[in-house]
Amino acid sequence: MGKNLFCLRCDSLMKYISHEKLQLGKTGWILGDLPNLLAGAIEVAIYVCRSCGKIEFFQPEMSDESSDIAMRKCPNCGNKHEFDYPKCPFCKYDYYRK
Repeated sequence: MGKNLFCLRCDSLMKYISHEKLQLGKTGWILGDLPNLLAGAIEVAIYVCRSCGKIEFFQPEMSDESSDIAMRKCPNCGNKHEFDYPKCPFCKYDYYRK
């Protein structure tokens, strides 16, 4: 089951939809589906905001060493999330609030 995440657009609680595999790559004209099949897939957790319709994709839980994405730890709730978020998606802590 998903975590409690708040929408970065409207601050409403987001609903966990599911874990899915998204296909990477595209179908080619000459080789057909072969490049698409060789590209693989990425597993994501999907959340949707019931208020504004925003959809968010998150990577499943992974260890800190294997992540290439810059992460930050929220000083308010202690959860880690992507560095470029202006607010913590878990507790809505605003990093730019003065």
